Amino acid sequence: MNINGQVGPQTNSDGGFSPIRTGKQGDLIASELHGRFYEQAYRGNLYRTGNTAITALSANTITSATSATGTPITGVYNPAGSGVNLVLLQAFLQIFANSLTSGAAPGGFAWLTALAQSAISTGATPINVKTLAASGSVAKGFTGAIALTGLSGSMGVAFPAEFPNLTGLTYTTLGSTAMIPSAGGIVNIDGSIIVPPGGVLGLYNTTSSTTFSQMSGLLWEEVPA
Repeated sequence: MNINGQVGPQTNSDGGFSPIRTGKQGDLIASELHGRFYEQAYRGNLYRTGNTAITALSANTITSATSATGTPITGVYNPAGSGVNLVLLQAFLQIFANSLTSGAAPGGFAWLTALAQSAISTGATPINVKTLAASGSVAKGFTGAIALTGLSGSMGVAFPAEFPNLTGLTYTTLGSTAMIPSAGGIVNIDGSIIVPPGGVLGLYNTTSSTTFSQMSGLLWEEVPA
């Protein structure tokens, strides 16, 4: 089937009419053109939060989330009245041993949530993916050592996180040249988790561990609610 369209690449502006692109034989041309996050990144709607320093996993357990002193491994708060939804796209986690003796793995990982929050006063300013500047976001990010000061009530377990982990790993003493692979990775959430205004989402582990540390982060799009 031949289609009448414009042959070759196009350069268009917002609001203009864009004809279908075809090849020299009238064939329809479809291509990704850029990476899958490019459009929203270029338009300034994507934000990141993440660790700026390594933190131990001892203070990030589910049991610590029962009060405002609990610290998520990584998390995000969408203030009440923000006017936007935080559409989660990816989550990042790397956990690794920080001690050669008496190792205890941090257990499994789970996402915890809280709703109708309006008094949380802490959190880091997220980085805009387009500018790499910490500005523009309505949200506040939590990065391993920041407590949810002002949290009303407590965080509740919502669902497990899909990170590979070291739940069964324990050891007494390792040699000075021993190598333990890190665990974690990237989970592609792809919009399947939305943090509404007044909502908090945090990643926690199930077992307190002083012998494992972490670095982590989140990527999300801010969309009018």
